[in-house]
Amino acid sequence: MIVKTLTLKGFRNHDYLTYDFNEGMNILTGHNGAGKTNVVESLYYLSLARSFRLNDDEGLIKKGRDNAEIYAEVKEGELTRKIRVLLNQTGKQIFINGKPVNKVSELARVVNVILFEPKDVLLFRGSPKNRRTFLDVSLAKKSASYLDYISRYEKVLKERNELLKSEKVDRVLLDTTTEMLVKLSCPIVSYRQMYVKDINDILNKITRALTGEDDKIEVVYKPFIEQSVDFESKALEAFKRAEESDLRKKATSIGVHREDFTVNLNGRDIGEYGSQGENRIAALALKLCPYFLIEDKDKRPIVVLDDVMSELDQQHRLRLITFLKKFEQVFITATRLEVAGASNYQIKKKKKEVF
Repeated sequence: MIVKTLTLKGFRNHDYLTYDFNEGMNILTGHNGAGKTNVVESLYYLSLARSFRLNDDEGLIKKGRDNAEIYAEVKEGELTRKIRVLLNQTGKQIFINGKPVNKVSELARVVNVILFEPKDVLLFRGSPKNRRTFLDVSLAKKSASYLDYISRYEKVLKERNELLKSEKVDRVLLDTTTEMLVKLSCPIVSYRQMYVKDINDILNKITRALTGEDDKIEVVYKPFIEQSVDFESKALEAFKRAEESDLRKKATSIGVHREDFTVNLNGRDIGEYGSQGENRIAALALKLCPYFLIEDKDKRPIVVLDDVMSELDQQHRLRLITFLKKFEQVFITATRLEVAGASNYQIKKKKKEVF
């Protein structure tokens, strides 16, 4: 999967910007504030219809403009799709080959982007929500079935939480929503366990390529109930034990939406005991794993590394660049970076009336 063409209109700090990109390594350079990250932010938006920097789409529209547009041509094997996103003050419209897209899942199946950004160095020290998001997004990109399960789970979870907030809780309905959550939890836990196993099969190889060291690194998944033949009965018991607490707090306190994982480096929790450098390399290696877990090479993700080189020493930088040559298409932002054979793009603010 590669992005052939990208055009931005009124997006972030860009009045107008258009580039034709190449396979392999694409390096976006420019002064701080030139809008390098804004360009890769638009690529990420094409994958999940949301920014990795803002929660509100309105902030993506350049100040003084009423709307913004992202246009891209994305190649998958011999197939090229034209994707257009229109943003305005009231919402967004997404088109694939001129046809409107109503579900983000439709877009997610067409464009796949792996992102590493500076704050990912805190992945193992920060909120469990960020680690769950990594699992859920990676799995959803690999399996449409998982996306269906997790989407249905979130819908039922929302219903249960709304029920818990009721002035008088209908216990029969509460039991029904709990049973639905449990039934959906079983395949979700199973998918997560299998995916973590797949990650562990390749994580050491990637880490070794990035460091040159023979350390042992392992993801340890922590399900709320261990997968077993009596998973549903044990999960129902756990929900029953938590029920009175849920009623007091008016929220569902246990379940797959509260799960977590840790990463152990040589048997110790890297988030707790690892250095910042070890955390950075481990997070980078983990973020790159999903690329190799998609069997169809034409569907393998576009890789985006935002300002990663500035925090690496020369040895790790060279190792990373060598490793990145394995990928079909990579985007790297930097104030300055020269790599033999890479395509270079100088990002500058441009002003041109296009609406």
